Amino acid sequence: AKDIAWDAFAPDTVPQAARDAARQVWSRRAWLEYTGLAETPALLIRFCLEAGRESDPKYFLTVRNTEEAWHIECFHRYAKLLGGYLDRPADARWEDVLNRTLYRDALDASQPLDTYVAVHCAVEDGLDLALYRLYAGNAREPVVAQILARVLADKERHAAFGWLYLAERAARMDAAARAAVATQIEAWLRHVAFTGYHIPSLSSSIDTAADDAAATLAAEAGLGAATPAQERASFRQYLADARTRLGELGIVLPVLRHPSLGEV
Repeated sequence: AKDIAWDAFAPDTVPQAARDAARQVWSRRAWLEYTGLAETPALLIRFCLEAGRESDPKYFLTVRNTEEAWHIECFHRYAKLLGGYLDRPADARWEDVLNRTLYRDALDASQPLDTYVAVHCAVEDGLDLALYRLYAGNAREPVVAQILARVLADKERHAAFGWLYLAERAARMDAAARAAVATQIEAWLRHVAFTGYHIPSLSSSIDTAADDAAATLAAEAGLGAATPAQERASFRQYLADARTRLGELGIVLPVLRHPSLGEV
């Protein structure tokens, strides 16, 4: 309420079509952040339940949850400024893609905690960071630029935590544990990233024309979005960088094929 100059938003300077497009984009971002808001306390509980886990992640996750709540409020409020927050996607098929149960997965004792952190706190949060750097670079409208500057700083910390913790734990993993991490990252790429969760245009089962058009229009208007082509290029570069980084930790990610990306 105080850090963002909400009154600086001048709707008359933004075409109606661009505002309608951007409210779709920002509503969708709020939906994704809601997933993280539910996940973080579950992950914190998991760290607390496992004997011998370090104290630093527990303090960090407490702060991360607060930051996620701020993100949701900002995304929701900006969507309202643009014309109104959308409660759900127009195409109901997206609901199966977006409704993830990370809060349950984080508490699943059958999945090693180190593997979960590698997939979701390192690789996934790293992709989130790469995309938000792209969005911030396309933010010309003053209010959205302020929002993204603060969100980007938070997401840099979130991704840094995941990669730092993975590097610390990977040094103690045997070959089987490293292979299990690679398998879970591959599964996340195939069943989450490739289905359009972060980047709608990656979906091969849903017609993304409306989503692609909204993202393009919002990006061209400087409302903190990116075109589908920009997002896909960012994804390819990030995945290449992540593969190298994982390899340095002894985690070998196989080459994957996506219908529109080819081999990645």
